[in-house]
Amino acid sequence: MSHYIEVVPNRKYRPTKLLRKAWRGGKKVKRTIIANLSYFHLSVIEGFKAAIKGGE
Repeated sequence: MSHYIEVVPNRKYRPTKLLRKAWRGGKKVKRTIIANLSYFHLSVIEGFKAAIKGGE
């Protein structure tokens, strides 16, 4: 299982930032959303990214 932050474009609005989890289920990769980080400040999101990298 791996955790990562994905940035999803939103046409007229600012991009959505999602904390996701991914794992293999047979031949397919399955993903689920853990949290929506869109309303956090950019420095907080960078902190989350650093924590995820250090945790692996």
